[in-house]
Amino acid sequence: MTMPALFIGHGSPMNIILDNDYTQHLQKLGKELPRPKAILVISAHWLTDRTYVSSSPHPETIYDFYGFPDELYKLTYPCKGSPELANEIITSLKHYDIKADDQYGLDHASWAVLKHLYPDADIPVIEMSLDIRKSFQYHFNLGKELAFLREQDILIIGSGNLVHNLRNVDFNDNALPFEWAKEADEIFKKLLMEKEFSKLIYPDSLGASVKLAIPTAEHYIPMIYIIGMQSEKDKLSFTYEGIQNGSMSMRSFMVG
Repeated sequence: MTMPALFIGHGSPMNIILDNDYTQHLQKLGKELPRPKAILVISAHWLTDRTYVSSSPHPETIYDFYGFPDELYKLTYPCKGSPELANEIITSLKHYDIKADDQYGLDHASWAVLKHLYPDADIPVIEMSLDIRKSFQYHFNLGKELAFLREQDILIIGSGNLVHNLRNVDFNDNALPFEWAKEADEIFKKLLMEKEFSKLIYPDSLGASVKLAIPTAEHYIPMIYIIGMQSEKDKLSFTYEGIQNGSMSMRSFMVG
């Protein structure tokens, strides 16, 4: 069996403790997915000048957010790591010169999602960083190469947001979506459904709303990895649709 691959919109750290339709969807999804042997998270929050994979056997919970309720900083996600999986990626993809990092833990792009998907923290997890020097095409190609892990019962999660503009964010829980955010989200939805990968890899021509949606690339790139590993026989299905805080699309999808 080929394991599905996921893109998850993670949004605000507040989703770690909120009970809403988004977090409920994650809890439901975790019960429906085949149980993986290990998890690889491609994180929007680990930005580096080359590609790294985390190799700590006991990754620490990283609180890479500021000014949130004290409750968030008391939570942990005490899963094991997998130095073996990290080494397999490095060995199998030697031409990408990927390096291990045994100090990096799990940032909230990982554990904010996994806290709902797999609350028992009983599956090993590693992260992959984003080489911010590289093009979207590079990340797409690397996603293709990582697809072999799906045949080994490894769940791959790209964690980011298709629309992520913190300059316009409204932290009111009932904030209405901006019109440009809705427009950009619908553009992405259409292109994903139609497998218009070249347009998603080169989004600069997609108009003003998309430029507002991607003021910086790091939350968009994890999606590029997941479409890169989509095979011809894979179906793409949306597991969640919605916009939080005015300017963050929580759109999530599964391939496989």
